[in-house]
Amino acid sequence: MFSVPLLVLVLIIAIALVFDFINGFHDTANAIATSVATRVLTPGVAVLMAGILNVVGALTGTAVATTVGRGIVAPENSTQLLVVAALVSAIIWGLITWWFGIPSSSSHALIFSIVGAGVAAAGWQAIQFGGLAKTFQGLIFSPLLGFIGAFFVMIGLLWIFARAHPGLVSRLFGRLQIVSAAWMAFSHGSNDAQKTMGIITMALASYYGWTGGEWQVPLWVILMSATSMGLGTSIGGWRIIRTIGLKVVDLRPINGFAAETAAAAIIETASRLGIPVSTTHVISTAIMGVGATKRVSAVRWGIAGRIVTAWIVTIPSCILMGWIFYVLLHLLTGLK
Repeated sequence: MFSVPLLVLVLIIAIALVFDFINGFHDTANAIATSVATRVLTPGVAVLMAGILNVVGALTGTAVATTVGRGIVAPENSTQLLVVAALVSAIIWGLITWWFGIPSSSSHALIFSIVGAGVAAAGWQAIQFGGLAKTFQGLIFSPLLGFIGAFFVMIGLLWIFARAHPGLVSRLFGRLQIVSAAWMAFSHGSNDAQKTMGIITMALASYYGWTGGEWQVPLWVILMSATSMGLGTSIGGWRIIRTIGLKVVDLRPINGFAAETAAAAIIETASRLGIPVSTTHVISTAIMGVGATKRVSAVRWGIAGRIVTAWIVTIPSCILMGWIFYVLLHLLTGLK
């Protein structure tokens, strides 16, 4: 006969995989919006490629999962109710922003929902500010690096191909952008899928009573998280694809290559360092950086401002929602 804690654990795993699936279709735009906007790939082919490479990328490490799973709230302070509240908060925020076509960060929604639920469960002393500092580093520096990196990559390409025939440039980068889009999809999986691995392992730690030294991501968690994100990505979040790919700046294949290459390099580096970044932040600002090489007015700053506003609102909203859902679930179930 199943015990209540075991049933809750099974429920958490199911909810986490739903979050991962939603994260996949919410963030499909990160991987394919530019290649679809430049017509290098058809939407169907782009989505299929992104789904497969998301899975492959998710199998390449667990450094980010470790930061999320034990770097924000210590294993000894983690509870199943805390994990449920954080997941519900992050899922609802992801669906709200998806519905309105706003490319917010699913990653930061999850992390700051964990913070809110952790504070509700055990106060601010439960929060490990070293792990949270990594998140803020990604929050602050990855968008800046995305903009600056793409700007200079684009400047370099314009200098190299200044005398080349436009038709040759379009054909060349039409092929090269397929490679950059594939790398972008791979890097997206390597960073974003690990957040779900971390939250599931967090729940396992609370169930089995793991200490910091016993904490590790099981292989079956890696495989399930990778598959769930890949399936979500294969469906595609078309509302956000339109926002990122078509409304921020007009793109050509060379622009898409520059933006994707810069963004993928930043995300992949962050994944190896265990820094959870928002792939949405990075690719959005990379596209802006590419647009800024044409002229300042080439970037539709009204849309860009709407995106930045959503990023800022995500942090307090998800802390508050995580806190509220923990309190409500505690009152309804009596669990801690």
